Amino acid sequence: MPRGQRTNPPVLKRFGQHFLHDAATLQGIADAVAPLAGETVIEIGPGRGALTELLARSADRLVAVEIDRALSAKLEERYAGNCHVRIVEGDVLESDIGLLAEGPFVVAGNVPYYITTPILFHVLQPPYPRHAVFLVQQEVADRIASPPGSRTYGALSVNVQAMADAEIVRRVPPSAFRPPPKVDSAVIRITPKREGLITADEVRPFRNFVQAAFGMRRKQLLNVIRAVRAVSAADAVSVLEREGIDPSARPETITPAQFASLMRATSDRSV
Repeated sequence: MPRGQRTNPPVLKRFGQHFLHDAATLQGIADAVAPLAGETVIEIGPGRGALTELLARSADRLVAVEIDRALSAKLEERYAGNCHVRIVEGDVLESDIGLLAEGPFVVAGNVPYYITTPILFHVLQPPYPRHAVFLVQQEVADRIASPPGSRTYGALSVNVQAMADAEIVRRVPPSAFRPPPKVDSAVIRITPKREGLITADEVRPFRNFVQAAFGMRRKQLLNVIRAVRAVSAADAVSVLEREGIDPSARPETITPAQFASLMRATSDRSV
């Protein structure tokens, strides 16, 4: 090996590591993050630092959270002389993102596919970022952004869209990674709504309610409400009629706003 050539720690399968190397995709993510003056960028899973390098150029302050000890050490060494970049070794799910940001912030990350949803919901809690840009499995991105009535619309779609707007920025093929994953990927930008459909206190009961409903997605909403809220058929029909929802409708046709209204209309019952 030539003298001075940088070596990388081995890929750790337990962390679901696939390192993005495609220059166009990396720049596309950095452009989508687009931090404003005074904003901190929280990067989740910087890995070998390909995206970190781009973000460090545009951010007033960058905090990169990396769980892999060897990779974290490499990044600390690389940015030791840069007071605007902080490397944090640890699990982002155990980190207080708002505390790390110390003010207004945005989020970026090539997140491990096996824990995409927990990371997404960890980010979507107060204090909210202006937006978050994630590189995720394409199937997950499609589910997040799906409208009511579509084939991929489900509990994840409803739970995210109740709090944020979601747009797919670009598709990414397996060849853009080393090692290449077995699935296609996509860059998705999540922008928290100024006024979400649910409050912070309602997040957990809302998720439970929506998850229970989609657990019966093949059933009519009349039967779903009866089962999930343990009410009589007459009471379920009454609630649905007041909400302007057809009792024969199925969960995959109900909007996030309608789910929020239904949850509140039946909130005196336990899920």
